[in-house]
Amino acid sequence: MNGSNAPTGPDVPVGPDVSGALLPLLGADEDVVAFFAGIADLDATSPADHELEEGVMLASGARLEQFARAASGDAFCFVGEGGEERPVVYISLDGEAGPLALGLPELVRLCLVAPWWRDAAGRTAEGIRAAADEYRQDIPDLDQRRDRAARALGLDPTTLPAETMVLGRLAELSQGPVAQACLVIGYESEPLDPLFGLSPHRR
Repeated sequence: MNGSNAPTGPDVPVGPDVSGALLPLLGADEDVVAFFAGIADLDATSPADHELEEGVMLASGARLEQFARAASGDAFCFVGEGGEERPVVYISLDGEAGPLALGLPELVRLCLVAPWWRDAAGRTAEGIRAAADEYRQDIPDLDQRRDRAARALGLDPTTLPAETMVLGRLAELSQGPVAQACLVIGYESEPLDPLFGLSPHRR
């Protein structure tokens, strides 16, 4: 992350690497858009049209660049200066915000493995499993659509991380130095609520 305002240092782990530029594919490839916009609720088809509401910014003063949005209007944003290696924060219209990944490649893997990640906050392992099962009931061909999207992004679906790993990573980022560096403030200059609570294991 050289030349970036993103947090660095020995306590900040580096996200997984994926060769090439991912953002253009997230907004253009048919299979990728079908999965990310249609299933993972990450729409990057028109990044130039995405703009945060006035008054929403990083407490550190670093750049906050929206590159995608959810159907609800919630925002996916890069932190600091640089490219796809920058940390990604999610900003909810409900007044919550928090880091999701260190770099777009890590976010891509999160969405491929656990597109229901929003339903994981505060749940037990059994609750997370129930959320995943519900997703699969609604989308019976989820795995096939995921695999097509992964291959279009240059990823081997068989090498994707485990669900427990990517969800554990969310909990890790929400409590560490990345969360402090990515603190988002709202319209009244007050910090937004954490996207994930302090205890990821509570029901």
